[in-house]
Amino acid sequence: MSDLPAADAAHLRKPDLTLLRPVFSTHAPRILILYGSLRQVSYSRLLAEESGRLLEHFGAEVRFFNPSGLPLPDDAPASHPKVAELRELSEWSEGQVWVSPERHGAITGIMKAQIDWIPLSIGAIRPTQGKTLAVMQVSGGSQSFNAVNAMRLLGRWMRMITIPNQSSVAKAFQEFDGNGRMKPSSYYDRVVDVCEELVKFTLLTRDCSAYLTDRYSERKEEAAKLEARVNLKEST
Repeated sequence: MSDLPAADAAHLRKPDLTLLRPVFSTHAPRILILYGSLRQVSYSRLLAEESGRLLEHFGAEVRFFNPSGLPLPDDAPASHPKVAELRELSEWSEGQVWVSPERHGAITGIMKAQIDWIPLSIGAIRPTQGKTLAVMQVSGGSQSFNAVNAMRLLGRWMRMITIPNQSSVAKAFQEFDGNGRMKPSSYYDRVVDVCEELVKFTLLTRDCSAYLTDRYSERKEEAAKLEARVNLKEST
């Protein structure tokens, strides 16, 4: 340890291949889909629904959260029925899809409110840590990546595993037919790619996500807290 004088040897651990390759669970990957618009004709919702069909085809169990009635963050208690529903769905999920329109160069307030109501931590539990995430956006004009970039930042902040692929559908009003189904196009092909990749990443990481997100700094911090509690008991 002479070459790592700043490190605490008690909490340094080399990667363990056996923990990275656990026995795979056999149940369907559990995917939650959030969308960021309440318009009657909502292209983010239509894209979310199209993604749900593809995810089910690839073997996932899919649930949607309808943001209608969700209060603004901090404007209601966490016991509010819509907040409780969202948090229960987030806890149930092993992966998520976030689909937002781009508005004023960013995600919508509806999308941000949903993410803000999902807590970063509840006691010692981090509800989104280690879950997979795919991000998609729809635009009314030319193709842009502002919304997906913003959601990637939020996903990192929520300690999620955001997959490399993403989807940005330009001029979304042209990409869906009268039945709300997405037309064949290169945009559709990318949506297929994203859904396929999300299921693969979820299958690959869900059984070892706790190990993947086990961190030196947090092990060190928890050990210090435990030592402080022991010392307190001994001094009383």
